[in-house]
Amino acid sequence: MTGHSWRLQAACAEVDPELWFPEKGDSAEVAKRICAGCPVRPECLAFALEMNEPTGVWGGVSGKQRRGLRRLPLEVAIAITEPPAVGRDAA
Repeated sequence: MTGHSWRLQAACAEVDPELWFPEKGDSAEVAKRICAGCPVRPECLAFALEMNEPTGVWGGVSGKQRRGLRRLPLEVAIAITEPPAVGRDAA
């Protein structure tokens, strides 16, 4: 997708933005669950990594988690944060 047009398809577009920026000590799990099913999760995470976003949940990953991903190639960072498939039988 060009530019930031991916944001129009984001699962978070219709949810309170404060959910993605929990207060210190609050859980980010609800935001991460919403991200897990988002069709543009990889684009969102790539944006946050490229823009060096220090806070908030982007692409299902917290700021603290992203700090550890920044030294990895973008494709690797996206791949290792891919949420587990839901509803698939174990092989």
